[in-house]
Amino acid sequence: MTDIAHQISAINQAADAILKHKVNSLQVIPAVAIKLLRLTQDENTNIADLSLLIETEPALTAKVLRNVNSAAFALRNKITSIKRAVNILGFSAVRQLALNQLFYNKLIDHKAKQQFDQLFFWQHCLFVASLSRAIASAFQHPDPDLIYTAGLMHDIGKIVLETHGKVSYSDFILACKNDEQPTLLGEHDFFGLNHAEMGYAFCQQWDIPEQISAIVYCHHELPDNNSPFAIYKRDIAIVNFANYIAWMQGIGSIAFNNPPELHSETSKYLAIEKLDLETLLSHVDQEMQYTREFYGIQFPNINRLRAALVQTTLLLSAHNKRNSKSAMRTDNISITSLTTPHKSLISNEIVPWTLAVIQKDFAFERLLMLDINPKQRSLAATYTWPEAIDKNSLQAFNIKLDELPSTILSSLRERNAAIINVNNNKNTSILKQFGVQEFLIIPVLSLNRLVAILYADKHKTKTPIAEHCVNQIIPIIHELGVALANAKRFELEKKRAELDSLTGLLNKRMVTDFLTQTFELKPEQLNTVAVGFIDIDYFKKFNDTCGHQAGDDVLKIVAQIMRTLTRPSDFIGRYGGEEFVFILRNTDKQGAFSYAERIRQEIERKGIILSQRFQGHALTVSIGVSLYRPDFSTYQEMIEVADSAMYSAKNDGRNCIKIK
Repeated sequence: MTDIAHQISAINQAADAILKHKVNSLQVIPAVAIKLLRLTQDENTNIADLSLLIETEPALTAKVLRNVNSAAFALRNKITSIKRAVNILGFSAVRQLALNQLFYNKLIDHKAKQQFDQLFFWQHCLFVASLSRAIASAFQHPDPDLIYTAGLMHDIGKIVLETHGKVSYSDFILACKNDEQPTLLGEHDFFGLNHAEMGYAFCQQWDIPEQISAIVYCHHELPDNNSPFAIYKRDIAIVNFANYIAWMQGIGSIAFNNPPELHSETSKYLAIEKLDLETLLSHVDQEMQYTREFYGIQFPNINRLRAALVQTTLLLSAHNKRNSKSAMRTDNISITSLTTPHKSLISNEIVPWTLAVIQKDFAFERLLMLDINPKQRSLAATYTWPEAIDKNSLQAFNIKLDELPSTILSSLRERNAAIINVNNNKNTSILKQFGVQEFLIIPVLSLNRLVAILYADKHKTKTPIAEHCVNQIIPIIHELGVALANAKRFELEKKRAELDSLTGLLNKRMVTDFLTQTFELKPEQLNTVAVGFIDIDYFKKFNDTCGHQAGDDVLKIVAQIMRTLTRPSDFIGRYGGEEFVFILRNTDKQGAFSYAERIRQEIERKGIILSQRFQGHALTVSIGVSLYRPDFSTYQEMIEVADSAMYSAKNDGRNCIKIK
């Protein structure tokens, strides 16, 4: 028996020992989902085959059609058949919808109150699937859809153990969440096999396509060249990388686990440095938004997201420190240096704090963060430590990239640290410009993109920079890059949490927050506050007659007009449905009316221009305004008066303004 046959036999025995029932009797995913997976492997598959398969499951048909007709796809006419959906959206899109729905319905138990959060797990699977496909497409993979499916299934072993194990995955989390050993080893000690092996045993018993089975089995560690799965190394590397990025973003499959390994050979099979990770993650975030809307999954609130990101990066810091002990000297490095970048999610705090601890640990006299401006192809000093560095001397560090010597340019291209000194004649000019005889540069990478350069020198004492300290600083700068990526993501998520996703205006929660703050003003300031409601007249007609996309466009038009006509000091937001809110400060009755009238007139004018597009429907709004009165004890009372005034405008024929 071959080595792989021995391994598979041992895995199957361990699986049967830990599960309540034999693997081949488990209904973990529906039969129709397995047929969908196999369907893709058949070169003769056509639209009719896919349509027929989905239509054999009435509940699935209804779900897919509901999703297809949602606002996410913005189709003009309602689709009533799967075959038509496949023709319009394509084989890939409909198959993905069907698979997602089948997996979600079968795998996710909303009532479960265990340590293993299945909804959190599902979001992880969706993120890995979507990012895996995006990476596969970027590298022109022949079948990105298969990679998506493999990403969706990569951790299925955890669900098998949770729902069918004699001891569950929740039991494992509870018993081992404080362990420092890698999760796979902890699982093996606890269950007798790890989740990747459990997933592979399931895939084998249910005849899942070999390529997907190989990815499920090896997504944490690439197979060696003698393995029968070696032919899938590139596919495995894609999911391995996507899984690692998901964990780095605070979207792991479980809330408490040690970091997954980014396999050392991943970069050999993927040109990671060529990936535009920022664009890929933005695309994935958009896909996740649509998918979460389908399933009613809410984004985590900002506090939870912040906690997840901080916890993730702190765990990574500890992990990197443990792994680096045997590779470099650590006598001068403190754990504070490694963890400091992760003590905040605000860039203006992260960078100065990091520079300060590097100075403390390594006795540099001057540290600078030189940001790279890709459009101007230049460097500029954005942060310094000590902060009191003479501003005139900082001008020397504002320099065009083309003016840098080849020694520095080579270091940046290769993403390597370098000590620049007089030993190389090419450095003479830059050393003179910076007023030093020697300095250190370390590239700062964020999401694998070069975003800045750490500069350090000892310009006063002229003490030589020790070679060994460079290797000690590199892990700190790695953590800084991770922290900056998390800070950027946190800022984006914070903005998303504050904005209405369709119009880009602030959402109802922010309206409430602003009104709460407003009502804390002094009485003389409150006396100049006005609140207005704007409601689109006959909005339902736009949706019913012209389609939901037209309705969405109407909301965007009104939002854009409000943005154009509103002062920066005032507040505008979407309250919900077709209702918008404005809050004006430092105004009176005439000022509030003039503002509302400008908006009403501009919307009416734009509506006349667009009347043909909207099949003759006039785009107008009714506006109700409430002026502050001393008898208002809460902002809710002021909102109710504005709402009442708006309905008075409706009753008076619409397309007008009422002030109370």
